[in-house]
Amino acid sequence: MLKVGDKAPDFTLQSDSGKEVSLSQFFGKKEVILYFYPKDNTPGCTKEACSFRDSINVFGSNNAEVLGVSPDSVKSHQNFIQKQNLNFTLLSDPDHKVAEAYGAWGEKSMYGKKYMGILRTTFVIGKDGKIKKVFEKVKPEGHAEEILNTL
Repeated sequence: MLKVGDKAPDFTLQSDSGKEVSLSQFFGKKEVILYFYPKDNTPGCTKEACSFRDSINVFGSNNAEVLGVSPDSVKSHQNFIQKQNLNFTLLSDPDHKVAEAYGAWGEKSMYGKKYMGILRTTFVIGKDGKIKKVFEKVKPEGHAEEILNTL
């Protein structure tokens, strides 16, 4: 897992709009709220995404860009955005390489069954490209407010 002060690994992923987005395009301009979530249209992920949606103006006024990352396809992201009226960018990481680079991919357990998947984690990345804050084992409800308190 990356920690505060580490240089955030750069990446380029396809966004919900089909365009490629690189982390480095925000360096020097905006802070980035990079949040990893398991799956579109699931209860916890919907709560988390909607809390970001409802706080997007406050993030914007703090010169921060919200980017959500999951292994879901671009089409799945488009459906999630439309269904939940989301107003920020979702990125598709189908081979979970970016999640792995950030330490947000690992062993999980559900009903006693172990499997590999996204570990709900958020990184606040400064304009200088360094990690300012890491939130591990995120609880979806109220997470956006928790982040806003650190900006």
